[in-house]
Amino acid sequence: MANSTLWAPWRIDYILNKDEKDAETRGQGCLFCRLLKDDRDRENLILERTRHSFVMLNRFPYSSGHLLVLPQTHAARLDELETEAYIDLMLLMKKAVRGLRQGINPAGVNAGINLGEAAGAGIAEHLHFHVVPRWQGDHNFMPVIADTMVMPQHLESTYEMLKPFFTQESNHQN
Repeated sequence: MANSTLWAPWRIDYILNKDEKDAETRGQGCLFCRLLKDDRDRENLILERTRHSFVMLNRFPYSSGHLLVLPQTHAARLDELETEAYIDLMLLMKKAVRGLRQGINPAGVNAGINLGEAAGAGIAEHLHFHVVPRWQGDHNFMPVIADTMVMPQHLESTYEMLKPFFTQESNHQN
């Protein structure tokens, strides 16, 4: 069997967390708050904004279609959200799962939240849900042995596939 090399150079910025460390050093604050203030949703992979929440593709996904659902409020804990913002966040979670099912038809979905650094939150100061589409046999030895994910589709292609399922007209429908 021939030796092969799988290159994933985009991962090094995540591993070193260079971009986020540089931004914090320059006093720019929370990554999610910066993206929310920016008006370049496509470039920032933001699929939809609601009154109190937003949904975006994870730039460093565990699986193609990995979404983040976040409150617009900079909060580390669910109990810091006002009731209306909490309800809006949960409704957008529901829409994110539905959008994945309609857009890319996964066999299942993992949905969860890590509250606090000790719980595994990479960006603990701004709570966010992970919504990860799953298929039978979708993860192999690469993440376990090589700490490397193999993505079968480019982020921009995934964005284009999912964007039609995240529109203000269809906001929070069943």
